[in-house]
Amino acid sequence: MAKTILDFEKPIFELEQKLEEMRKFSDRLDIEKDMVRLEEKVRQLKEEVYKGLTRWQRVQLARHPERPYTLDYIYAMTESFVELHGDRLFRDDKAIVGGLAQLGNHKVVIMGQQKGRDTKSNLYRNFGMMNPEGYRKALRLMKLAEKFNKPVITMLDTPGAFPGIEAEERGQAEAIARNLFEMARLKVPIVVVIIGEGASGGALGIGVGDRILMLENCWYSVISPESCSSILWRSWDYKEQAAEALKLTAPDLLEQGIIDRIIPEPLGGAHKDHKQMAETLKSALIEELDALVRIKPEKLVSSRIEKFGKMGVFVE
Repeated sequence: MAKTILDFEKPIFELEQKLEEMRKFSDRLDIEKDMVRLEEKVRQLKEEVYKGLTRWQRVQLARHPERPYTLDYIYAMTESFVELHGDRLFRDDKAIVGGLAQLGNHKVVIMGQQKGRDTKSNLYRNFGMMNPEGYRKALRLMKLAEKFNKPVITMLDTPGAFPGIEAEERGQAEAIARNLFEMARLKVPIVVVIIGEGASGGALGIGVGDRILMLENCWYSVISPESCSSILWRSWDYKEQAAEALKLTAPDLLEQGIIDRIIPEPLGGAHKDHKQMAETLKSALIEELDALVRIKPEKLVSSRIEKFGKMGVFVE
């Protein structure tokens, strides 16, 4: 797959190309000092660009096709993963994967939306957009976790729930609403991680938890910037303004009390170093689970309900 370079990354890419060309001639020419200067220039430019990202640029990073997806994290962070399939009502939804795994000292039920890397796999995964059977599959796994007293980890990365007529016919809204209801009162710890896109009820359908973590370059909102732009301005051309107005990035949501913790990414985004990103996330998850498993089930449920009840408060 060809390397994807975002618009705001082009100046960095051009300098890196020059540096690569210089390395090819370094054994024949005395250019070591020039290379050191250029390497420092690249480093400074990276820090300047990535630490000053706009909200729309973070949305672009969250959608980067080389970014690690749910299965990448599961295989990198856990041991003995056993995938479970089907909702026992209709069929297996390939847009969500989940099962049993060992995370550090914790035996967990882990799940999340899964996108594809190319056209064929994206069609197979339905671009990470779940059908009702996907939400029912997720609920089945959560109930299994509750039955055997295992913590639940969910990873959110979806452009939204599948909007097709067949999904509506099979009860898309009811399936999401049922998950919100059941997750609110599940008697085991739930840790939610936004690892990419967190769009609308499609993400929230597996997004109710005791702790909500969010990777540094992700977005989480009731609507995407493009859809917001098309509603307000009748055009997608104002998506950057919409992203600013929606305040959908990790720092925004931490300030609003929607999320509890931001997980730092490698410089340039999670796709720059899958291994480092997985190790960082694994450490954070183990830390959260170590604290949550000590809390009594009744306290977990009451605190979770109180936590979400406080969201969205406003004064006229």
